[in-house]
Amino acid sequence: MKASDGRPRPDPAAEAFAAGLAMLRLNSAFAALRPAICRSEDCAVLPAGGWAVVDSGGTVHVDPRRRAEPAEWAWVLAHTLLHLGFGHVPAAKGTRVQPDAYEAAARCAVVNRFLATFPMGRAPVPLPPVHPGGDEEELAARWRRDGLPPGAADAGTAGRGRDQLLVPWRESDDPRDWSTAFAAALTRTMSAAMDLAGGRIDASTGERFPERPWHRALNWFVSSYPLLGGIAAGLTLVADAELARTQGIAVAAVNAEAGEIYLNPLLRHTDEEWRFILGHEMLHAALRHGERRGARDPYLFNVAADYVVNGWLLEMGVGDMPQGLLHDPLLHGLSVEEAYDTIVRDARRTRRLATLAGKNRPDLLDAPVPHGRGGYVDLDDFYRRGLQQGFELHRRERGLLPAGLVEEIRALAHPPLPWDARLARWFDEFVPAPQPARTWSRPARRQSASPDIPRAGRHHPHQELARCTFGVVLDTSASMDRTTLGKALGAIASYAAARDVPAARLVSCDAAPHDAGYLPPTEIAGRVRLRGRGGTVLQPGIDLLERAEDFPPGAPVLVITDGECDVLRVRREHAYLIPRGAGLPFTPRGPVFRFH
Repeated sequence: MKASDGRPRPDPAAEAFAAGLAMLRLNSAFAALRPAICRSEDCAVLPAGGWAVVDSGGTVHVDPRRRAEPAEWAWVLAHTLLHLGFGHVPAAKGTRVQPDAYEAAARCAVVNRFLATFPMGRAPVPLPPVHPGGDEEELAARWRRDGLPPGAADAGTAGRGRDQLLVPWRESDDPRDWSTAFAAALTRTMSAAMDLAGGRIDASTGERFPERPWHRALNWFVSSYPLLGGIAAGLTLVADAELARTQGIAVAAVNAEAGEIYLNPLLRHTDEEWRFILGHEMLHAALRHGERRGARDPYLFNVAADYVVNGWLLEMGVGDMPQGLLHDPLLHGLSVEEAYDTIVRDARRTRRLATLAGKNRPDLLDAPVPHGRGGYVDLDDFYRRGLQQGFELHRRERGLLPAGLVEEIRALAHPPLPWDARLARWFDEFVPAPQPARTWSRPARRQSASPDIPRAGRHHPHQELARCTFGVVLDTSASMDRTTLGKALGAIASYAAARDVPAARLVSCDAAPHDAGYLPPTEIAGRVRLRGRGGTVLQPGIDLLERAEDFPPGAPVLVITDGECDVLRVRREHAYLIPRGAGLPFTPRGPVFRFH
């Protein structure tokens, strides 16, 4: 059609389609697929109301009269090209059987699910908010059995028809392997994106920076060492000489919270030695050594973890251990906590040893080093999931691992129970619930329903109620804040009520013990009057309970303190309830529950 001046009148539909095609080809993965485009008005392939159909000959048939925005055309073309790339319309000899409605809908669902994570343009058709799981065959079989869900039949680009067409084979055809071409292009696209995100490519010029040996070591973990590959892919290497100098980092250090390994780039190590260094720091972060330290000496616990980690890396043959790193065959097979108990006996000599951060400096940093980069969220889930997935891959592909490391990885797969659940288990084990006894001296509650049949009633004997109790020694010194006391007493009250404990014996201690006597669970947290608020001496309160004639000899004792107390000696079953991050100044014989 021409304008009044004789020049061709612009076609808005064709211009929008060309703009959408250009938008699609900006993506290198889709640009590698170059199908033939048919926009003929006489095309008999496209069903009424459809946008586009792709056939097995590598041609995309498009409605030339449809008006749409370029972003919508980009999505439609991406959808059809993915049918080619996923092998949904392969070229083949012989009789072709067209996909049925269930198979065609399942293939469209898989393509739309991919486009949800690899966005291109905007969908012109309404899509389900949640894409179904499973591959094409699984979805087709499920929908044949249960029927198509709402919207699945028209989630393609051909309206209510099928956007995939198998055409007869022609001897003159030269079929292209679309699946291989798309897989190779997608791999190149993702590699380039990861290189750009990892700082290996200059964003302004597109040129690749020279690869440093620590980057080669990190890439080796990602590509060739499944156990730590997932962790390595999510960590950031910070190689800054000035940062290392100001923070006193001799070789390397790690902060698990930020997901960062700090390196001294001025040191010269071989690629194998850098692998060992990075593996060392990754195991520190993945096994959460900083979180497991508790109230132990930070540096000595770091040294113990170094001994254990270095022994595992040598046993697994990961790189070469640089000179000067800690290794002692006598500690082989010990956990970090057991190694700590061993080396702490000679703390004066141990403090002269050096970690990767330097002499008398831990390479487990408590806080990230500020340099303008962000950190991770949900750290436990990140490290646990990465190490678990790597462990399964490593076990299938590379064989055995040190037994101690396997034990710690399996322990990470089962996170520790919350403190309140562990406290409940302690109550279940050591605080018996009162058991009712049958008696004919009082009628049962159901007696009125059957007056001709005598029924025995139930009651709790006095001696049974007296046996079902426990003692609480409560630290009420000035160092215990009211919030801490409220949390501890509230947990005790709730579990005592759940166990049908009639009363508990409460003794509050500061400079001297104050016996509050037996209190019902409802009054433990609500009506306790705290006295003293002076110093902390808890042993007299424990002695008061153990000597009390009205306190059963088998009843356990729960000690609530912030850890700033004297050394305690408890002769009966007992446990400690302390705030998270606090420690006791002695080795406890009973379980310790840390609340927060």
